[in-house]
Amino acid sequence: MSARFQIRQPRLTATLQSLAPRSLLTRSRDALTQLLPAGTLPRVSTTNTWRGWAIVATLSLGLVGWLAYRSLVRPGWPQALPVTLLEVLELAELAGALTLSLLWGALIWRELRGSGATAARPAPLSLDEMYALSPGDFEAYVAQLFRHKGHRVRLRGRSGDLGVDLEVVDAQGRRAIVQCKRYQSTVGAEIVRELYGTFIHEEAVRGYLVTTAEISAAARDWAAGKPLTLIDGATLVQIARSLA
Repeated sequence: MSARFQIRQPRLTATLQSLAPRSLLTRSRDALTQLLPAGTLPRVSTTNTWRGWAIVATLSLGLVGWLAYRSLVRPGWPQALPVTLLEVLELAELAGALTLSLLWGALIWRELRGSGATAARPAPLSLDEMYALSPGDFEAYVAQLFRHKGHRVRLRGRSGDLGVDLEVVDAQGRRAIVQCKRYQSTVGAEIVRELYGTFIHEEAVRGYLVTTAEISAAARDWAAGKPLTLIDGATLVQIARSLA
């Protein structure tokens, strides 16, 4: 930042106040509040989470591209701007870099907090309450149960997840995969076979099928002797109540 900018900072501040009713930093704070509401445990809308990453990454690339253009190409037109506009441009670059740093920090903190082993004690839900959840919220609920049992959890339920909704790691560092099925009809053997194929592909130590529905006898017979754990709706309710 130039010495001229530092000398004229009071005058620049007054100019900015007259140009905009809300400063860039205030807008940045509001954007951060919308992205990461205070006091909330990231429950999971995975779509919103990945949209946040995409938006911040796009803005970061734009700012890096602009700064590279200014530093490497060294265009002459900024120097031809009026002094006040040039100082506004310099302040905007600084505020943009600060804002993106805060947003990256918030996203990384949110990801780490969402993957941590400690979690608030989940309120047990009945089957009817689970049916009322969206698929994403059901995945979030199951993730809370795993966290409360001491696992680190990463949510993967989105387009291109290859059939894995949750990735969990226990205290010994063993990695497992989880498929969450918010179904009302009985889960058959074909679903379990798909889970087993995903389990092999992911090279995990165990695969979990967690569903709100019943699981057929044929499905349980097919899973017998394999590193698969099948949890039906009634069992899921009991697990949740035992953790409450």
